[in-house]
Amino acid sequence: MSDDRETDTASESSYQLSRHKKSPSSLTNLSSSSGMTSLSSVSGSVMSVYSGDFGNLEVKGNIQFAVDYVDSLKELHVFVAQCKDLAAADVKKQRSDPYVKTYLLPDKGKMGKKKTLVVKKTLNPVYNEILRYKIEKQILKTQKLNLSVWHRDTFKRNSFLGEVEVDLETWDWDNKQNKQLKWYPLKRKTAPVALEAENRGEMKLALQYVPEPIPGKKLPTTGEVHIWVKECLDLPQLRGSHLNSFVKCIILPDTSRKSRQKTRAVGKTTNPVFNHTMVYDGFRPEDLTEACVELTVWDHYKLTNQFLGGLRIGFGTGKSYGTEVDWMDSTSEEVALWEKMVNSPNTWIEATLPLRMLLIAKISK
Repeated sequence: MSDDRETDTASESSYQLSRHKKSPSSLTNLSSSSGMTSLSSVSGSVMSVYSGDFGNLEVKGNIQFAVDYVDSLKELHVFVAQCKDLAAADVKKQRSDPYVKTYLLPDKGKMGKKKTLVVKKTLNPVYNEILRYKIEKQILKTQKLNLSVWHRDTFKRNSFLGEVEVDLETWDWDNKQNKQLKWYPLKRKTAPVALEAENRGEMKLALQYVPEPIPGKKLPTTGEVHIWVKECLDLPQLRGSHLNSFVKCIILPDTSRKSRQKTRAVGKTTNPVFNHTMVYDGFRPEDLTEACVELTVWDHYKLTNQFLGGLRIGFGTGKSYGTEVDWMDSTSEEVALWEKMVNSPNTWIEATLPLRMLLIAKISK
């Protein structure tokens, strides 16, 4: 799992956010033979926001730390003392370059991450650092403290060495024993997305399938899928109150540039209203079972776009045109919306769906 994934692997280079014309983007290469031949490369080019050395190393060892709340400063202090018997990222020389990172969950973006310094060439690093969070005690009682240990690699992705989670809701702040340094065994993650399960907000949208855009035409025509992005609700604030969000859409398996459409950016709100309709043509009836609408929400900041959450709306079969693909992973709610759209042509089907962490498909040139 890549460390710093919320800024590094989940961002893309910036581009101008001009108002996007609502011109239809052709889907003909989905159904053409050339589209079929490129499908294997599409499924092979799916990259995970979690790609990197997550879970490649054995998790072992312990971490010593203490937790205290300083009422006079209204601060949570996490005293990270040391680790011992960590896994070796460099197996040959039996050493790692470890550091410790902390988050407050569920809203890790709000308070941000704190990190210790890197201690090089050791499996028993000593830190003796205090990581501070400015936070009200009442709010703290709704949080979990996550401490994770990572090996810092200058040339590759950082490697996960283990973690500990402390439920602050049940923490006894008055017990002096709890302010003492204690050893905790490092644990594996129960799931790669454990840290990302927090609320990412919702999207209100409507879909419509138009089988015959030009009625009465003698030649058989392909249909259109209309996507009406209405608004997003309760988006996570990764940069404090500064949010400048937009929605991007592609129809998988077509990851070409022409498949991509996007809304304008709406700033300074966690509930942006877009009211933007996107039209994709070239849909034969059989394409509806093979294609998937990927909608992703991004925060545009300076030179990067940071991923906030997304949807994948399709049948969620795990396959597309006979090829197994990672991105055909729709949730039951997303599948339900797609099914209703397919079964009710020429009708807008509305839904409000929870945004989630996605494996992001690379955009091909």
